[in-house]
Amino acid sequence: MACCSITELRNKEVISAKSGCRLGCVSDVEIDTCSGKLVAIIIWGKSKCGGLFGRDDDFRVCWEDIEVIGDDTILVCKEPEHRPPPACKRGFFDGFFR
Repeated sequence: MACCSITELRNKEVISAKSGCRLGCVSDVEIDTCSGKLVAIIIWGKSKCGGLFGRDDDFRVCWEDIEVIGDDTILVCKEPEHRPPPACKRGFFDGFFR
């Protein structure tokens, strides 16, 4: 069994195994203090306007939803319900040619 410190866990990127989308990096962990077991990993929501106006809701991934913990990434079988799919980037001149 391979071991991983919380510091190493925080540097890992979380990817949805269903869609392949990047969900973010592990920002925090949730530990059951009675049993000493890791219950969930937390991914902070995206900051709004450079962090001046707070951030979106955090995303919690239960331990049961984690499929694989690799060297650099964590694959999870969960999709965030509150995050819309990323929109296509539009160029500056796209609005002029409609």
